[in-house]
Amino acid sequence: MNSESGFRSGILRQRAALILCAAIAFLAGGPAFGASPDAHKIMEDVYRQDTSRGTYMRASFEVSDEEGHRTKKEFTYRRIGSPGDSKTLVVFTAPEEIRGVALLSINRRGVSDRQSMYIPATQRVRPVAPQERSARFIGTDFTFEDIAERVLDDFSYRLLGETETIEGHKTWKVEATPADSSRSQYKYIYYWVAQDVPVILHAEMYDAQGREVRVLHASQIKRVSGISGARRTEMTSVLTGTKTVLVIDEVKFNANLDEKLFTPEELGQIHDSGTVSQSH
Repeated sequence: MNSESGFRSGILRQRAALILCAAIAFLAGGPAFGASPDAHKIMEDVYRQDTSRGTYMRASFEVSDEEGHRTKKEFTYRRIGSPGDSKTLVVFTAPEEIRGVALLSINRRGVSDRQSMYIPATQRVRPVAPQERSARFIGTDFTFEDIAERVLDDFSYRLLGETETIEGHKTWKVEATPADSSRSQYKYIYYWVAQDVPVILHAEMYDAQGREVRVLHASQIKRVSGISGARRTEMTSVLTGTKTVLVIDEVKFNANLDEKLFTPEELGQIHDSGTVSQSH
């Protein structure tokens, strides 16, 4: 279920479940590539050049339904650890009916990420079941799998092309295939990665039947603390025609984050003020 009424009644029924890239995971970048790297090296640079051990973002989802009606959902995002060995926390701050809804994702190499969700209406924390990974996350076009941070070696990679230009950047086209098909809703994903800075600018996701189900497009590339990333990411659901735009309003790297927040037991205790300090 993806309606806000489901939150008011405390019932969250989601269909079976990729950064944020994590879609959010799509946003990290770093220094420029050398000449003609292999596909694995291209993706390694995308995921591993973010050396921040603590990341904080203030962002929003703008969701457009089939009729073009728009709903804005504001949230904060936190991450501790490094790609492939991290914990991420999403906490919604507005509108009021979903304020306090929180999703914790714990990512480890070689195993499926573990996710827990807190719904204020029920005052309970519950695990997100593996079959929910393809479900729309809080009514957006991002799924639970998309919100969790991806692990580099959970996919194999193949370079398909290097001539297309997107958002003014010449790109590498890379095919990503899950190493274990049971741990991803996607049969394969096509990525277009900028050649001058390792940021994913475009992606197409295909389901188990080989149907194109989602398209991601990133823009407004900015550099903060030596890390480049997109500040606007659009996710479109091909089969329904719905669209969600992720806009990052603020980002801090090497932020001082309280590690005890990243546990299922603490999800119900979070009262997000939207403020965080930055280490030096």
